[in-house]
Amino acid sequence: MVFKNSLDGVVLYKQYVRYETNALYLSGVAEISRRGIDIQAIICDGRQGLFRLFGDIPVQMCQFHQISIVLRYLTRKPKTQAAIELKKLTLKLTKQPKIEFTNNLNIWYLRWENYLNERSKSSSTGKTYYTHKRLRSAYLSLKKHLPYLFVFEDYPDLKIPNTTNALDGQFADLKNKLRNHNGLSKVRRMKFIDGFFKA
Repeated sequence: MVFKNSLDGVVLYKQYVRYETNALYLSGVAEISRRGIDIQAIICDGRQGLFRLFGDIPVQMCQFHQISIVLRYLTRKPKTQAAIELKKLTLKLTKQPKIEFTNNLNIWYLRWENYLNERSKSSSTGKTYYTHKRLRSAYLSLKKHLPYLFVFEDYPDLKIPNTTNALDGQFADLKNKLRNHNGLSKVRRMKFIDGFFKA
């Protein structure tokens, strides 16, 4: 897990973990604060429950992670008109201000509300379920995360990025470099990673 200053690119804190958890994010932020660093905002990928952990610190969800979530539900080539339109709208997330994106999402919902709420009945159990479950999940993800997708607009003086791209790019570079050193032992691998994040 890596915590990086978005303003100057300096890695503030790094730890080796088996799995990412909200508790680990919280302890990482606490450790950075303990070192005397003033945290003005947090940009993260949108883990469940993460936004409410940091008290008064503004939290921006990475817009590209939100796009990826929606595309996982809709697929790269959605078939229905409602899904095609929602995909098109979602792909404009990084190019529109909050008010425009929110208005467009509301317009989409009003147009497709009945379709989104359609239910089907299971022939084996007799229970009903949402017919367009994946489309519904894509929309609900956008709606749930909307308060965190444009936090950077609310704090222009803080120069909050709207994505975690700088850190994601660094991880992609690290993975490529590690592929070139496939035979490293775990200890040497960790030393390599330590050196990479210091460079």
